[in-house]
Amino acid sequence: MTTTALPTAPLPLGEHLRSARLRAATLVQQEALQAARDMLRADGFTELLPPLLGPVTDPGGRGAKALDVDFYGHRYRLMTSAILYKQASLNGFDRLFYIAPNVRVEPVETAATGRHLVEFHQIDVEIAGATRTDAMGVARDLLKAVVTRVWDRLPDVLEGLGRDRRVFDELLAGDFDRCTHAEAVDRLAALGHVQSPDTEIDWVAEECLSRALTRPCFVTDYPLGSRGFYDRRDPDDPRRLRNFDLLAHDGYGELVSGSERESDYATIVTRMRESGENPAKYAWYLDEARRGIPASAGFGMGVERLTRFLTGLDALWQVSAYPKLPGVVTP
Repeated sequence: MTTTALPTAPLPLGEHLRSARLRAATLVQQEALQAARDMLRADGFTELLPPLLGPVTDPGGRGAKALDVDFYGHRYRLMTSAILYKQASLNGFDRLFYIAPNVRVEPVETAATGRHLVEFHQIDVEIAGATRTDAMGVARDLLKAVVTRVWDRLPDVLEGLGRDRRVFDELLAGDFDRCTHAEAVDRLAALGHVQSPDTEIDWVAEECLSRALTRPCFVTDYPLGSRGFYDRRDPDDPRRLRNFDLLAHDGYGELVSGSERESDYATIVTRMRESGENPAKYAWYLDEARRGIPASAGFGMGVERLTRFLTGLDALWQVSAYPKLPGVVTP
């Protein structure tokens, strides 16, 4: 099985900005963000403006790299994710969210997935004292709130894009499906795709799983070593992490990634070393952890991925006003 290739290449920027398709997608995205803000603020969350650069960022995975900048003679990095800042901010705000820009230099081959951009945005949520179950519940309710609002406000726009309201019936009707990483590996084997039980689910496998779904599904308990040092190790099964992804149905793939967080200073240092990270690089973050970071859980929901799922469009570049695809140099 192979990943579906992009049906069309990105348009020249001026032509793209003038397109009716982008305007429709932007209207949907606008309503989606308003729905997210309304729901989260009503649930007691505070919106903070996220940092854009810092001495370190999320170390990332799957081959993505951070971009370095010269910050008054110091090497700083553009945020690939503001997760470390979310954790530190819990000392002042116990329920917080960002609409956060991120920059990840993705491997060139990901341009063909339709699901990757170098510049993208996330609805980033963090909850002090929360469990994975709590965070999954917020992610589920957030997706439902967004879907409900865009169909209430923009049915003609969505139908004009070829979207059918019935695609979302099961999503809105009840809870989402759930399986562990190990169960996902077994499902993939039954679908004819070999996936290592010890690694991140690869791009092709993610699409394969997603196409077999009729409503979103949480995939939990990724193996130790497959994710960042901040994902909490399961105390009942140290080979697993207390984390999750939320896959959309119909082939749209991952919309959300989240976890319970490591908060104990000594454990964080140990996990950094196990993952090959130098703790000295994270001095400011470790100082906060030594003073005490609340235990928490949280997630990031990709704004462009969410918009693509809502609109049914083929690729993320179609829903971004200024798309930057991996390996493609554009304005």
